[in-house]
Amino acid sequence: MVDRIKHNAPVLVIGLGRFGAATSGELDRLDREVLAIDTDAALVQKWADRVTHTVQADARSIETLRQIGAEDFSVAVVAVGSSIEASVLITANLVDLKIPQIWAKAISQSHGKILERIGANHVIYPEAEAGERVAHLVSGRMLDFIEFDDDFALVKMYPPKLIRGTKLGESGVRSKYRVTVVGVKSPGKPFTYATAETVVSNHDLVIVAGTALDIERFAAIDS
Repeated sequence: MVDRIKHNAPVLVIGLGRFGAATSGELDRLDREVLAIDTDAALVQKWADRVTHTVQADARSIETLRQIGAEDFSVAVVAVGSSIEASVLITANLVDLKIPQIWAKAISQSHGKILERIGANHVIYPEAEAGERVAHLVSGRMLDFIEFDDDFALVKMYPPKLIRGTKLGESGVRSKYRVTVVGVKSPGKPFTYATAETVVSNHDLVIVAGTALDIERFAAIDS
């Protein structure tokens, strides 16, 4: 089903709180057509000039969703999180409307399980994910951290001293620490893919791949 959805398909975003507004704004920046709806007239007005379309509407009503053309969308984001009842009802409405891809925000594991059971394809835990990300970043060396479901992570970080000034192939990073340096960024230059011949300097940033635990150990080598 995912393969049949165009990468630039219009997106229906329900809820213009912080999460929904951030999602709508970034989609608009990526030139995606967005229909953002909220029951709050002030929020709808605030975002009227920032995304393609905004409508004041109550998505808890399936008839209202039909009237605004929700059935025409192949991707929808339920950004309502403060009211679990509203979130569940809206998601159920989208399932009933047979929208192929439904992304829904959850504020707890139990909330997320309900959303999954009624048909949400993707459940997002923004508060929990942000907290986990910050926990990795506070160590100081890491600048950005993305973890995937299978504990695999990609990290932008300052390089430990042991890999500076020597070819990556000779540093033993992969065998000693079970991580891979996949990219390097020198000041004023774009990221480049790392090779065995790449030499990392004191001023570079690196992109490192591996398990979260291995990367944590690697980042703490000389801290």
